[in-house]
Amino acid sequence: METSDIIVIGGGIVGLATAMALTETRSLSVTVIEAEGDVARHQTGHNSGVIHSGLYYKPGSAKARNCITGRELLYQFCLEHGIPHERCGKLVVATEKSERAALDELERRGRENGLREIVRLDAAGLREYEPHVAGIAGLVVGETGIVNYTAVARKFVELIEAAGGRVQLNHRFLSGHRATEGVVIETTAGTARCHVLVNCAGLQSDRVAKLCGVEPGVQIVPFRGEYYELVPHRTFLVRNLIYPVPDPSLPFLGVHFTRMIGGGVECGPNAVLAFRREGYRFRDASLGDMWEYARSARFWRMAAKFWKTGLGEMHRSLSKKAFWHALQRLVPDVQLEDLVPAGAGVRAAGGRFFRQARR
Repeated sequence: METSDIIVIGGGIVGLATAMALTETRSLSVTVIEAEGDVARHQTGHNSGVIHSGLYYKPGSAKARNCITGRELLYQFCLEHGIPHERCGKLVVATEKSERAALDELERRGRENGLREIVRLDAAGLREYEPHVAGIAGLVVGETGIVNYTAVARKFVELIEAAGGRVQLNHRFLSGHRATEGVVIETTAGTARCHVLVNCAGLQSDRVAKLCGVEPGVQIVPFRGEYYELVPHRTFLVRNLIYPVPDPSLPFLGVHFTRMIGGGVECGPNAVLAFRREGYRFRDASLGDMWEYARSARFWRMAAKFWKTGLGEMHRSLSKKAFWHALQRLVPDVQLEDLVPAGAGVRAAGGRFFRQARR
């Protein structure tokens, strides 16, 4: 039986960062177990690579503090280890008068959260900053950046292993229980023992908790975010990052344009209910996962409150033209033929979304 002081479940960026911090600060044996054949295979490797500034979160909240502190630590980490990144800034655009109040609130939150590179723009200023954008007002947020999070995760692995830790791939967690001296876990590769078990299993974290006999109090519901990409000869339409003013009732930011650190411009994502936890394609489905939604009262409360939004997102998923029209609100010069299908990611809507649905 393999033994470690600490076992971390999950080889995404959260699990790897946790393990790296533990190996740096304590003389402990640390092992990361990952179900897949490589790290960063799910949420970490399926996003647009934005380093968020802390603009959106309620001032003083844990999300705001963690985002702001983590942003600067990530910039520092990338500089120290030669990871390509860019502090490029982003533009949040109000396209109609009804969005001015929400833009004002974003500016207030950003300034209270300590952002010092916020610039308010009028319509003329928008066009000077992003010549092809359409809007009546906007915010430039200079602290926002871009990076490849898979590259960051791989550097974490290097540092964990250099410090004596282990990252074990193809080790799918099956169960865990308390024993006389710590915790015993079963994986597809065998049995292991540890003093402390840390759950960083991402989209499977609620299930992992239950497999350890812990009721997490939340249920993860996966939402797929689908992307298009601008064809190379049309990327000049977007200089950096262009976002809409988000709907404050939803945990999604709306379709936007993101210049990527490796080149190219992604467009999206939308947010549609996935039929499987790792459902990166429309046809990916799991009857077991869907049965979980079907018998969840919290899910149906959420669906009842946001059904119109959900239908709109589904329409954009099934119709390239609908997706294109949503993008044209920000950049009218984008044409249908400028868009080619890109990847997709899956993120969780958990406790916060359900609490909003109950109000």
